[in-house]
Amino acid sequence: MSRGGGAGGYDRHITIFSPDGHLYQVEYAFKAITSAGITSVALKGKDCAVVCTQKKVPDKLLDPASVTHIFQLTPSIGCVMTGLIADARAQVARARMEAAEWKYKFGYEIPVHMLAKRIANLAQVYTQHAAMRPYGVSMMLIAYDDEAGPQVFKCDPAGYFAGYKGTSAGTKGQEATNHLEKKLKKDPVMSTEETVELAITTLSTVLSIDFKPTDIEIGIVTKDDPTFRALSVGDIETHITRIVERD
Repeated sequence: MSRGGGAGGYDRHITIFSPDGHLYQVEYAFKAITSAGITSVALKGKDCAVVCTQKKVPDKLLDPASVTHIFQLTPSIGCVMTGLIADARAQVARARMEAAEWKYKFGYEIPVHMLAKRIANLAQVYTQHAAMRPYGVSMMLIAYDDEAGPQVFKCDPAGYFAGYKGTSAGTKGQEATNHLEKKLKKDPVMSTEETVELAITTLSTVLSIDFKPTDIEIGIVTKDDPTFRALSVGDIETHITRIVERD
């Protein structure tokens, strides 16, 4: 609802443009992503794609195994969700349903670009119906495509989606994107280890935190193993140790 200020009541209704061409409710959905307090990155190397996000367990009594922002959508497609976790689970459930429907209809797994397109199209519909509200989440998908190689896509609440070499979302999303731009400017050929470690160092640098293995989650697909999987705490510890020794 409007609290006075510059929105002038145009933020009361999702389907109404303000005179300067803004849809305030959609813009507020983007604010929900940055206000969620976590930052995520996704990038691709020569033969792999990686997603990395912070893992914050808000309550000591919670089982940490039940707190995650990384989800498997099909055997070969995974995603990291940044924003409101309840909205994230709803969007993940819909994405899984769309992927299953495609497999049933056409007899093969949905390509990642088609799933990203479908999720973005659905998000766009949510910006033009008064009875709905946009999801306050950003979905970053990764997969390894037989023809196109590693793939990274990002969908936002406005219904926009695109493929990326590297991208980020969340509280420090812009800083992380700037960091990745610098690192990927010269188009480096990165091995799987280097790609994972760039994802970790990007988060570590922009947040100014030295991570413990339980502080982050990493999902990965590679050419040798195109099945999406989340790295174990032990694997993450190995990568963090390598980063510390290298520095």
